[in-house]
Amino acid sequence: MAANVFQFRDARAAPDPVLEAGPVAYGPLPVPLVLDNGSFQVRAGWACPGQDPGPEPRLQFRAVCARGRGGARGGAGPQVGNALGSLEPLRWMLRSPFDRNVPVNLELQELLLDYSFQHLGVSSQGCVDHPIVFTEAVCNPLYSRQMMSELLFECYRIPKVAYGIDSLFSFYHNKPRNSMCSGLIISSGYQCTHILPILEGRLDAKNCKRINLGGSQTAGYLQRLLQLKYPGHLAAITLSRMEEILHEHSYIAEDYVEELHKWRCPDYYENNVHKMQLPFSNKLLGSTLTSEEKQERRQQQLRRLQELNARRREEKLQLDQERLDRLLYVQELLEDGQMDQFHKALIELNMDSPEELQSYIQKLSAAVEQAKQKILQAEVNLEVDVVDSKPETPDLEQLEPSLEDVESMNDFDPLFSEETPGVEKPVTTVQPVFNLAAYHQLFVGTERIRAPEIIFQPSLIGEEQAGIAETLQYILDRYTKDIQEMLVQNVFLTGGNTMYPGMKARMEKELLEMRPFQSSFQVQLASNPVLDAWYGARDWALDHLDDNEVWITRKEYEEKGGEYLKEHCASNIYVPIRLPKQASRSSDAQASSKGSAAGGGGAGEQA
Repeated sequence: MAANVFQFRDARAAPDPVLEAGPVAYGPLPVPLVLDNGSFQVRAGWACPGQDPGPEPRLQFRAVCARGRGGARGGAGPQVGNALGSLEPLRWMLRSPFDRNVPVNLELQELLLDYSFQHLGVSSQGCVDHPIVFTEAVCNPLYSRQMMSELLFECYRIPKVAYGIDSLFSFYHNKPRNSMCSGLIISSGYQCTHILPILEGRLDAKNCKRINLGGSQTAGYLQRLLQLKYPGHLAAITLSRMEEILHEHSYIAEDYVEELHKWRCPDYYENNVHKMQLPFSNKLLGSTLTSEEKQERRQQQLRRLQELNARRREEKLQLDQERLDRLLYVQELLEDGQMDQFHKALIELNMDSPEELQSYIQKLSAAVEQAKQKILQAEVNLEVDVVDSKPETPDLEQLEPSLEDVESMNDFDPLFSEETPGVEKPVTTVQPVFNLAAYHQLFVGTERIRAPEIIFQPSLIGEEQAGIAETLQYILDRYTKDIQEMLVQNVFLTGGNTMYPGMKARMEKELLEMRPFQSSFQVQLASNPVLDAWYGARDWALDHLDDNEVWITRKEYEEKGGEYLKEHCASNIYVPIRLPKQASRSSDAQASSKGSAAGGGGAGEQA
């Protein structure tokens, strides 16, 4: 393969097998089930106690659903995650339970949970008798948590649940155990980017900030760039292929403007451009038919022409026969002596004498007989005959072929050339005037850095938001200098949208520009930005398996409502719903009644 030419993998997801829960899941104590409920991907697995807690999550699938074409008429049911295979043919049917990064559609969320429990070997018909660690969005709305708790406790009848933030689980997974550290978490996912300050091991929710940009917007921007650049390949530039380019061929520029200047150099462009090869067909390279295939095609054309000529002969014969019968009927009027009707018929036929009528009858009879002979001859010899010209019968209805017949005859004109039929011309292949493979290549140059740059410069796509650097500076300015110095010593990057090469170097450059001269800072990238959230939730579940202070039981759910949350090191801050007190309502009612009574008394005194 030529240099810098890459093939699209067009990976197709394989259906997930139905796994056995295993004896460890049905031990003396129920094993916790860890669910990382991401807007891009759901990761599910067991938190097995012991020295070896187990491999990576047993189940990973896209958080999308598509209903079958049959629907309620008995067709295929809804398909979830990896059961969909390739997403592009079903892109218009895909539905997600998420609005941004918050689950809002309870019905679709239930489909995702059913899929997870079924493929993990958990029977969800009666109940799911396992504690569940569930990830949620930063500052998750109370309504969303209430809806999720209602689904888990009422539908699946789980014993207890614990909610936590995925980026905080990832943060503590990459830190020493039981360390109450401070820092700044930059979490960039599929829909949003969050910057979370951590003070003494707890989330400072008042100063958390969100940027509504992530991997989804980056893929959409890259798709628009390449579709504008290659309008001839609009259908081939799909979102799945754009995500593949982002994951494998894009990077973050340490200095965006300087990097763009480098791309202006032809040598730099030629050495760094990635040529993405689209699939194409070699059949477009001209005529590649063999002599046998051409002969077969010619025979098919001859058979179609024979059928056409036979049909036209029959139609012509039927029309001539009707005219002959009409003329014979007029002749019978003359023989029967009905002279008045005979003269009227001659006038209608535009004839002057019986002799002229007799001449037309003879010519038309000869034409009908000749047509019958040709039809018989064509059936016997299977020869292609050209339809004879119509007999010269002036003043009769003209026998002109229709426009469709003329066009069909013109289509077969090459078959009646005067060349010798036995001599066949040699097969000549039409050579293309351009390289077809090169025509189906996408040259991804500056797009490699332009698409990921939007999280630093949202104005590139017309978003009126601050980028990561400006938002980070805004958050730091809300603290004292001592706390700022403490926070920048532990800047932690996590999330699938931070896996671009050069992301850590870019953040160090941005911090170097915003921090005072000769000040220190430290930037760390998660060991596995995608799966560390699930690993952290698993470790947290094992450490707090017997700690009732962090788990929400079914009894507490029934007493305090679905929005209730028990706080821990990786959770949101619980802000209960504040309802007006009943006492204040009763006092207001009493005051209003007293006022009305006083008003009534005053009116009586005046009377």
